[in-house]
Amino acid sequence: MKDITTNDIDELHRKIGANVMRVRKEKGLTQLDLALSIGLKSVGLISVAEIYHNKKHFNIEHLYRIATILNVEITDFFKDIQTK
Repeated sequence: MKDITTNDIDELHRKIGANVMRVRKEKGLTQLDLALSIGLKSVGLISVAEIYHNKKHFNIEHLYRIATILNVEITDFFKDIQTK
């Protein structure tokens, strides 16, 4: 059984953030558009979570709201993530 390290978790959050950014851009939304659509008042969370700055990341509720707004499956944010 593989031990899960802090680096593994950091990489997970980085990939999820990168996937959110990729899908958001494919859909033609700005960070502000997305932030306002999920009920935030500024781009703060979106901008830092997309690049995983200062260990800020999306939680499952954010991902659910973002997937709903972008009209994609929530699993789209987990592409290219290896668990083996």
